[in-house]
This record gives sequence, C-alpha cells and structure tokens, in this order.
Amino acid sequence: MLTGSLRYRGDFPVVGDYVEITENPYGDSLIREICPRRSVFWRPDRGGHGDAFVKNLMMEPLIANMDYVFIITSMNRDFSVNRIARYAAMAVSGGAVPVAVLTKADLCKDPQEKEAEAAALSRDLKAVAISSVTGYGLERLGEYFRPGVTIALLGSSGAGKSTLVNTLAGREIMTTGGIREEDSKGRHTTTHRELIDLDGISIIDTPGLRELGVAEADEGLAGTFTDIAELISLCRFSDCTHGNEPGCAVRRALEDGSLPPDRWETYRRLEAENNWSKRMKNERNMKIAMARQRMGRGK
Repeated sequence: MLTGSLRYRGDFPVVGDYVEITENPYGDSLIREICPRRSVFWRPDRGGHGDAFVKNLMMEPLIANMDYVFIITSMNRDFSVNRIARYAAMAVSGGAVPVAVLTKADLCKDPQEKEAEAAALSRDLKAVAISSVTGYGLERLGEYFRPGVTIALLGSSGAGKSTLVNTLAGREIMTTGGIREEDSKGRHTTTHRELIDLDGISIIDTPGLRELGVAEADEGLAGTFTDIAELISLCRFSDCTHGNEPGCAVRRALEDGSLPPDRWETYRRLEAENNWSKRMKNERNMKIAMARQRMGRGK
C-alpha cells in the first residue's frame, strides 16, 4: 500500500524501483518513499487530464534502475529503424544504455545487413542479430550478463522478448505467442511488467508497446544522433534552420553524401515531435499558472 502523501503527489512505484516500507507482519506493508532512481524509461502520455482541466502531456515512468535497455526488434516486415531510434533516444534520456537486439535471424535472409542498418543510427548504439531458435548470435550478448546488472526488454508485441527470456533461463518461464502472417504484427502474451532473477542478473520483461512517443529527449536525441549534433554545432548560425542559410554544415553534409538523407529525415521527424512535446508542456504549465493566479485573486 502507498502512503497518502505518495498518492497525493501521484508518485507510484514501477518495476525496478527500490522503496522504503513500514513492514506489517499481519497485513499489507506500507510504502513510505520511492528511493531516487539512477535511470528510468519514460513514456509520454498524451491523453491525460490534469490540473485546471487542461489537456496535458504527462511523462509516465514504465521501469526504473536498469543498466541496459534491450530494444527487441524482429527482422521481419515489422522491422523499423525509426522505432529503434525512438527507443534509443528515450533510453539515453533516462540514463540507460540502449542495445538493439534484432531477433529471428533464422527467418531473415541477411541479418548482417539489418544489424548494420540499426548500428548506423548511432556510434553509441550496439546492434546484435540473434536467433533464440538456432542460438545464432546469443554469445555476443554475454558481455551484458554480469551479476548485479539489470536489463530491461522493450519492443513491440511478438518481437521475441519472452522467447529470449525463456532461452536465457533454459526453461519456459514466460508465455509466448506467434505473429500474424499478414502483417508480421505480434499478439500480446506478456500482460504486465515483471522482474525476473536469472542467477544474479535482473531481467525486466514488459508488454509490447503499440507506439512510443518522444518527449523531453533533447539529451537522448543528441546522444543517439551524435554525428548530426556535431554537424549542427558547426553551422555558422546558432539558430540555423538548415534550409538556405550560408555556412550550414548539415546541408553541406547532405550535398556531399556524408549525411544520408533518410538518417537526417529520421532525426528531423523525432526532433519535431520532441519540440511539439516541449511546446505542449510549456502551454500546460502556463495554463496551470494562470488558473492558480485566478483562483488566488478570487479568494
């Protein structure tokens, strides 16, 4: 159970949190405080209702205190570099290290090509193609499995998160399901977030996310697209729009081919979404402040 103050603040523990409790040997213990998180994976929630009855953009914590975020992506028709970039940006923003784990290599004609495509997103993003069926590539994940490490598995439904857990455990501890042949989309088999201990290594398995927005991810975008961040810093003008301004390092890189157009487009799309989120948050905060000011004058 939570204390009233935590409920009032809207602070709720998530999987991976450490908490201070008052133990009750005769019933439910009381959670008094959530300990500071060293990392957290946030999901923007754009549908809530908040102070002053305004539409708002809230940041919902999903999991906490993980060292690595394994971005589980199957190498079928559902493969998306854009989705990997979203997860990577939010992982970096939350203080975790992203790793793109590309599953179902046994069903892919050229897993090395997909791996290279994902790894090209960022110098700091490692990509590993694996198959839980044949064991292909699994040994390359060994460097992450050290006692005391916490690894979160995130990705779409049917990407192979629970199958990977079962393979690592050597037994079936998570329910698995297939994917629809017509669109390669997965069915939800994991219905809740769960922390699993595997010989001193903590694995957080999660339900598939239908979509993941990008918000409050300035640091994450810069950390994921380090080459683009460096180019932007070289532009002659600090407010360069990368359109027709002279001395634009981004446009020069696009023209000479050192910056692939699709990579720039992916960055711009995520940057635009992140900027929209910031505007919505600022507008929300302004409306809340004005509402409180009106309430104060009315006393």
